[in-house]
Amino acid sequence: MKFRVVVEKDETTDRWSAVFPEVPGCASAGDTEAEAVENAREALALWLKPSKMKFPNQARVLEVSVP
Repeated sequence: MKFRVVVEKDETTDRWSAVFPEVPGCASAGDTEAEAVENAREALALWLKPSKMKFPNQARVLEVSVP
């Protein structure tokens, strides 16, 4: 699965922001465009990392993927 990342330079701070439109709240920044994109990859990986949760004994936990 691929995600779009919107990268913009903030002229006020002279830094780059990277935001995932389809993943609200998942964003990052960097001093260069390349750094912002790399930081965004790391942020997305952490955002999507499964959390450690306890589920009821009768619950089934399945994994799904999307094209």
